[in-house]
Amino acid sequence: MNYIGIDIGSTASKVCILREGADPVFEVLPTGWNSKITAGIIKDNLLEVLGTLEDSKVVATGYGRISVEYADKVITEITCHGRGGYEMAGCDCTIIDVGGQDTKYIQAVNGKAVDFLMNDKCAAGTGKFIEVMANRLGLTIDELFELAKVGKPIPISSLCTVFAESEVINYMGEGKSKEDLAAGVVDSVALKVATLVQRKTLAPTVIITGGLSANDFFAERLSEKLGKIVLPMKDGRFAGAYGAALLAKEKL
Repeated sequence: MNYIGIDIGSTASKVCILREGADPVFEVLPTGWNSKITAGIIKDNLLEVLGTLEDSKVVATGYGRISVEYADKVITEITCHGRGGYEMAGCDCTIIDVGGQDTKYIQAVNGKAVDFLMNDKCAAGTGKFIEVMANRLGLTIDELFELAKVGKPIPISSLCTVFAESEVINYMGEGKSKEDLAAGVVDSVALKVATLVQRKTLAPTVIITGGLSANDFFAERLSEKLGKIVLPMKDGRFAGAYGAALLAKEKL
C-alpha cells in the first residue's frame, strides 16, 4: 500500500509518498495560477511512478486541497503540519511555518496540533515578501540571502508589503547598498515572524517549516530575535505533505 500526501500551497505544491519499509519520497513543483491543473500534473506524475493509484491512499492539504479530486480525504494544513513537523522534530515542538502567503505558529504534542496562530498583517512576514523584494533588487532569493550575510540591516518597518516595497525603493534612491538592503529585508521578516510567535508559548524544541526551513542564516536571525534556538529542517518545506501521508496511513 502507498500512502500519499499532497500539499497544494499558494506558491509551491509538495508531494510525499510513503511505502512500507522505505524512506519517504518528496517532490515539489510550482503551484502556478490554477491549483486544479497542478493537481492533475501531480496525478500524472504519480501514475508514472506508481502505475496506478488503486493501491494508494491519498490525503490532500494546503491552500488548494479541494482541487485534488482524487484524494480519499482532505485535512486542514494545521493538522498536517502539526503531524509532519512533530515527526521531523522527533518530539513535542513548536513549529514556525513560513509559507508563501502566511506564517503560522503551531504547537505539536504527541503528533497533534494543540494550538496555532496565523499572521494577520498582509504578507510582510512571509516568503512572498522576500520574493517581492528580491525581484525589486534584481536578485534571486539565494543571492539575496548571500548578500544579507555581509550587509548591515536597514530598518524596514511597514507591516504591508506594498508600503515596505516603497521603503526599499526610497532606500535605493538614497544609494543604499544591496547588501544592506538585503540584510534589512531578511531582518524585517525575522522580526515580524518573531513578533507573531512570541504571542504564544514556545516548546523547548522550535523548528522551521515552509520554504525557508532549510535556510541556516534565516534560522540564525530568527533565533536572535526570539532569544531561543530555532532549528532549520532540511526537508521542512514538505512537513505538510509528510504529515498528510502519515495521516493517510494512520486514518485510512
